[in-house]
Amino acid sequence: MARAAVIGAGIGGLTAAVALQRRGWDVTVFERAASLEPVGSGLAVAANALKALDTIGAGDEIRELSAVQGSGGIRRADGRWLVRTSVEATSARNGGDSVVLLRRADLVDALLSRLKPGTVRLNTEVTGADAEKGLVTHPGGHTEADLVVAADGIRSPVRATLFPGHPAPRYAGVTSWRVLMPAEGVPGQAYESWGRGRVFGVMPLAGGMCYCYATDTVPEGGGGGDQLAELRRLFGDWHSPIPELLAAASPEKVLRNDIRHLATPLPAMHRGRVALLGDAAHAMTPNLGQGACQAIEDAVVLAHVVGDGEEFTGRGRGNGGDDLLAGYTAARLERTSRIVARSAAICRVTRMRGPLTVRLRDTMMALSWRLTPSSVNGAMDEVFGWTPPSG
Repeated sequence: MARAAVIGAGIGGLTAAVALQRRGWDVTVFERAASLEPVGSGLAVAANALKALDTIGAGDEIRELSAVQGSGGIRRADGRWLVRTSVEATSARNGGDSVVLLRRADLVDALLSRLKPGTVRLNTEVTGADAEKGLVTHPGGHTEADLVVAADGIRSPVRATLFPGHPAPRYAGVTSWRVLMPAEGVPGQAYESWGRGRVFGVMPLAGGMCYCYATDTVPEGGGGGDQLAELRRLFGDWHSPIPELLAAASPEKVLRNDIRHLATPLPAMHRGRVALLGDAAHAMTPNLGQGACQAIEDAVVLAHVVGDGEEFTGRGRGNGGDDLLAGYTAARLERTSRIVARSAAICRVTRMRGPLTVRLRDTMMALSWRLTPSSVNGAMDEVFGWTPPSG
């Protein structure tokens, strides 16, 4: 039986573990955290990721756990709509799916429930990975694997080892806040509101909860103090229900992180027996809502490429082998690079602060929607229309 070592028990790593086990691999997931406590944030799972989850038998459960993103769009800080999107139009283009919204913890639990007992080794930090030999180094010694999946996040030590001269992820110019809160009285539609260098997003979830996120154009390295008070200061005079949502939030639920992305694409998403996946391979800004979705895509494509692992077990370790995963890079690098660049471009537009440039931006967005609404509703077709490999 082929053996796989997955580094990181995030969404991408867990999806890869499930997909590989379904193809007959013996999988061990190494996670440095002592427990998989739920992260207090929400998640948008778009049609492309739902189709990928269908291939591992998880799509329907995620649909049932989620709220469907209703017709929404982009608003100004005063509430005026700039762009409206249609869930019906998106669903019609993508086999009945559009975007569903749920707690990140619910997706993690759904993936964990599909793994064999003992698959995940907590409190085990991987300190090195040998691409040619398939060796993973950790405090307990070494684990030999036919395939190593590096899903170790935006600061991936494995990526730095495989591509030591490659530029690290850089600050995108904005910091972000995330918070879960009660959603009583919140309309069942998701939208973003854009101001001068600031964004506030509202995502109603199932179970009477709402996930909100916000960004501001500030120097990196901030934080500390009462972050809920900071959100109320920045967005307390924006349109309803933003002030009401912030009034219902709890300070301990607010998460703040600077946003970084891998602006320069990697030359490949693999080396030897190691495949990079998710943020480790293509960290992106959150503006398209595709970070987790692309990690899920990576995972099911990787499992398809490696199959049952027969070729991996038949190839001696230490004798090259870059071609083993060449199909994975060929299938994923160009697509993910385009999505990273597109998301970064939207991020730059949200960072506009000058009164005249913001007015021009808003005017152009509103005109585009009014004159060519079909192009607005179809803007994500290339992303959502992806189809997972079969067989």
